[in-house]
Amino acid sequence: MTKVKGTADKNLSNVVEDLDKNPVNSHHAQQLQQDTNDRRHQDDINHDQPSDLFHSRS
Repeated sequence: MTKVKGTADKNLSNVVEDLDKNPVNSHHAQQLQQDTNDRRHQDDINHDQPSDLFHSRS
């Protein structure tokens, strides 16, 4: 049987933290959005591409 963890999912807690932020003005809102975009872009870069999984034989 799987043990139940006492903490919430890390990704879910990060989303909640992001949604809990109230931007002060439009510039701050843009900065918060850019932080989100940067994390998504870095996550996309870090994912394995199917072409990375195959090795050509020489």
